[in-house]
Amino acid sequence: MIAGISLYEILTITSILFFVGVYGFITRKNLISVLISIELILNASVVNFVAINKYLYPNALQGVVFSIFIIAVAAAETVLAVSIIINLYRQISSVEVKDTEIMKY
Repeated sequence: MIAGISLYEILTITSILFFVGVYGFITRKNLISVLISIELILNASVVNFVAINKYLYPNALQGVVFSIFIIAVAAAETVLAVSIIINLYRQISSVEVKDTEIMKY
């Protein structure tokens, strides 16, 4: 246990965080909100990696290494997604998901 917090409590919080991200990804109509929901999903997985690593193998660093890799991939994904969203906004003056369907190629 880490300072009175059990693994089940951490997994419960990260599960809630993950499903809030999934719900936001499915229901949001704004591309920025969808991107934030994806970040919530990735952050939930990062916390899971660190917590499970700390409880099962406290002297190993595999969970931390995977977490750093996920954070790096999330940063690259965010940069790419924001650049795509900016490009879409310049072309159609909207960041709504429904407006991207009418875009001409």
